[in-house]
Amino acid sequence: MDINVEVDQYAVVGNPIHHSKSPKIHGEFAVLTDEKLEYTAIQAPIDNFSGAVHSFFDQGGKGLNITVPFKEQAWSLSSQLSDRARLAGAVNTLYQNKKGEICGENTDGVGLVRDLTVNHKISLVGKRILVLGAGGAVRGVLLPILEQNPASITIANRTVAKAEQLVELFADRGELIACGFADLNGPFDVIINGTSASLQGDLPPLPDSIVSDTTVTYDMMYAPDKTVFNRWAESLHAVQTFDGLGMLVEQAAESFYIWRKVRVDTQPVLAMLRAFD
Repeated sequence: MDINVEVDQYAVVGNPIHHSKSPKIHGEFAVLTDEKLEYTAIQAPIDNFSGAVHSFFDQGGKGLNITVPFKEQAWSLSSQLSDRARLAGAVNTLYQNKKGEICGENTDGVGLVRDLTVNHKISLVGKRILVLGAGGAVRGVLLPILEQNPASITIANRTVAKAEQLVELFADRGELIACGFADLNGPFDVIINGTSASLQGDLPPLPDSIVSDTTVTYDMMYAPDKTVFNRWAESLHAVQTFDGLGMLVEQAAESFYIWRKVRVDTQPVLAMLRAFD
């Protein structure tokens, strides 16, 4: 993999990677901010992610985004981790410090919070929040949500033990509760779906009582049409429903800021992606 070092190089690494929207998003960021850079996609071998990363940086590359299935490997590869990356147990943004050490960040939670609070004007302060799922995607967003000072976060999962592990991990950061789907008592102010069920067109076994006409729902997945989860919430008269496209753009904007120290206006990029969908 030879890269052009005359222009600052960035890339997203995954396997598979052909579906990634990241090159389009960061290409638009560069145009909007007049930053001179190139952003490409790299499909790393499943058994040699480390080699792909080191090759990129050895040739002068400036920064990488990491997507499935390599976020945990990126975490292990990082010599320096931010607090949110350390607690997330996964890294989606890599760069080198002045010593040449690989530094890991996780911008997923910041992206989710910014989409909700800035783009959609939904305050999380003092709110009773329900998070569905207890996998890596949920672990990756919990700290930034907790930093918004909600009244409580309930983590519901099929396997309650996994939810309990997250509660223990973040216990000193706020009020957290673990339970199974059948044990939920609602309604909640905000419900965030962090399961991958939407990708299969499925819905976790949720009681209708968790949604009221003041509930806001957010599906971390996105699709051209409304997700099954958000259609279900609308049928129960949820006041607003959102998908995760804004989270995708906002986490990318946070990576862009980490690398370039430039804040980008994300609205034109979101509008462009919605138009394409």
